[in-house]
Amino acid sequence: MAKKKFVVGCFDDEAVLFPAVKKVRTAGYKIHDVYTPFAVHGLDHAMGLRETSLHTAGFIYGITGTTTALSCISWIFTRDWPLNIGGKPHFALPAWVPITFELTVLFAAVGMVLTFCYLCQLAPFVKKHHFHPRATDDYFVMVIECTDKTNIEDLKAFLTNQGALETNFQVAEEGWWLGRYDKDEMPFENADIVVA
Repeated sequence: MAKKKFVVGCFDDEAVLFPAVKKVRTAGYKIHDVYTPFAVHGLDHAMGLRETSLHTAGFIYGITGTTTALSCISWIFTRDWPLNIGGKPHFALPAWVPITFELTVLFAAVGMVLTFCYLCQLAPFVKKHHFHPRATDDYFVMVIECTDKTNIEDLKAFLTNQGALETNFQVAEEGWWLGRYDKDEMPFENADIVVA
């Protein structure tokens, strides 16, 4: 996978991060991602990200579960093994509601988890480049993708003026690869870290 150039800015407060994200976008830079130690409400809109379609996938998985449950139960009780249980009709829809509900929830939950893991590239032994070791601790890390025309020093100064505590330049792979973090070197050792 091809390596790309990134400028990384670290912030310690979300109140400083929000205006910085808006100004970086206004200045025309492309934000690769913003890594935060906790979910920040409204950050996706500030970054200009489109709304997630995970809820649509959950609905499709739920409908698949409902269809599977009703199809299987109706086939079993009306065609494959029809039994007269207490005089109920073979197609006793009210009696099938609990299992239909449970299969709907099961399909939706498992499907959404697997879809989320696929979209976020999360799996055992899958590695991604970490742009800063404190991104999951107490720093808000903004990663800006550089082009051939990007002046890296100007961008670092711009981020420092917006309140970044640290800025650095990194060359890294954008995607993921197989490996283990405990067996390999840390990916941010070659970073050119400048403390503002």
